[in-house]
Amino acid sequence: MKNVAIVGDGGHGKVIRELINARSDTRLAAVLDDKFKTFEGGKEWYTGPPEAVTELRRLIPDVLFLIAVGKNSVRKQLAERLGLRKDDFITLIHPSAIVSKSAVIGEGTVIMAGAIIQADARIGAHCIINTGAVAEHDNQISDYVHLSPRVTLSGAVSVQEGAHVGTGASVIPQIIIGAWSIVGAGSAVIHPIPDRVTAAGAPARIISSIQTSNKG
Repeated sequence: MKNVAIVGDGGHGKVIRELINARSDTRLAAVLDDKFKTFEGGKEWYTGPPEAVTELRRLIPDVLFLIAVGKNSVRKQLAERLGLRKDDFITLIHPSAIVSKSAVIGEGTVIMAGAIIQADARIGAHCIINTGAVAEHDNQISDYVHLSPRVTLSGAVSVQEGAHVGTGASVIPQIIIGAWSIVGAGSAVIHPIPDRVTAAGAPARIISSIQTSNKG
């Protein structure tokens, strides 16, 4: 049984708790969030601020971590703030997800219920492949990407670091979606999307630039 500590106690954290409970080989050991000011033991799991990582590892040496925050830039900030090794993070795949044996999934990534990851897809670290999303063959998905529920990426799509593809969006083959860009819900992407823009519509068109930094 793997002990898992999640960092983040919002809506996405609730879903990750259920994912942990849905697996037979994981148990929730702790929930860390800035709203918890002190590190405390509870009836079912520990709670505390993210800085409680060291104390938690002293009590549970084999604990693995997962950042349970939906916003990509905040997930990156927390990964850097925690200062953990790659091996300290767990990759979680819901039992109902379908993942090709030839796919590669990075550390700290979650594959949610009903998602499908096809042959030779490459998923980076700390990604969210949300409920019912499809990443077809040869997709290249970089770190900190979020594919929202029911997103469909056709073959050989490349999604760069930190991009967020909105609910129900679809992307035709061999398209590149730039780093830290946002694709609106329900969009149909038939042209490449550059870095740091918001695109929406069918077909998707750039509607604004994203000026703020997402470096973490």
